[in-house]
Parts: sequence; C-alpha cells; structure tokens
Amino acid sequence: MRIAAPLALLAVLAALPSAPAPASAAAEPKLKKPRLDLRATPRMAFSPVTVYLTAELTGGDNVEEYYCPELEWDWDDGGKSQHGSDCAPFKPGTQIERRFTAEHEYRRAGNYTVKVTMRRANRSFAAATVKVTVRPGLGDPTRERY
Repeated sequence: MRIAAPLALLAVLAALPSAPAPASAAAEPKLKKPRLDLRATPRMAFSPVTVYLTAELTGGDNVEEYYCPELEWDWDDGGKSQHGSDCAPFKPGTQIERRFTAEHEYRRAGNYTVKVTMRRANRSFAAATVKVTVRPGLGDPTRERY
C-alpha cells in the first residue's frame, strides 16, 4: 500500500499543467538588420552630368523581410524614381540581393542630397543619402549665379 500512494501522487503531479516557459526562451531571435550604404560617382562635376549611384546592403540576415525590396530614389531636383522588383517566391536559404544601381542626369548646378529608401510590403526598412555637387558648366543657365 505504501508504494501505491507515491505512484498516485506522481500521476496527479504529471497531470497538472506545467509552468509557462520564460519569455526569453519563447521569443524568436532578433533579426540582424542590414545597413544601407549609398555611393555616387562622380560626387562633384560640371553640368550637365550623369551621376551613377550604387546602394549596397551590408551585414544583416538573409531573411524574407529584406528579400526583393522596392526602391525609391529621390534625386533632390524635383524628380523621383521607383524600382519594383519581380522576384521568385522566397525560400529559406535564398540569398538576398544586396547591390542596386541607378543613374540620373543633373542639367543644372546645385548641391543635391540623393536619398534611396528600401521598402518591403509598403514598410521602409532602410534608407541612405549621399551629397552630389554640380558646378555650372557651359550652357548652364544657372552659370550667372556663381
């Protein structure tokens, strides 16, 4: 009889709900967010000039949140451009695209701050800026101001 009582107690304890796991053990690991760098070539020139830009993601995880982004370029001269990607569905292990390029022509002298913004599912996840200086070239109507 003495053995039956401890076994019955073990059965009751086993049927009780277990304590919830600590919040830190149940939480998903935090994603490493990539950093966006933006470069312009040339950064200083005479008008008219075509500037070539490279936006590059460095670091971060290869996860769906950063896969196949839409890009918006703000040229700071009144113009904007959008680039939408047409990508295959994401599969675990897929490498995300990390380098994006664009070009823009500046016809007038000025100091411009070019901005690129990356979005996925209408949510911005990275942005970067670079300054471009354009001096008045031959035939530039802004030449008289300088």
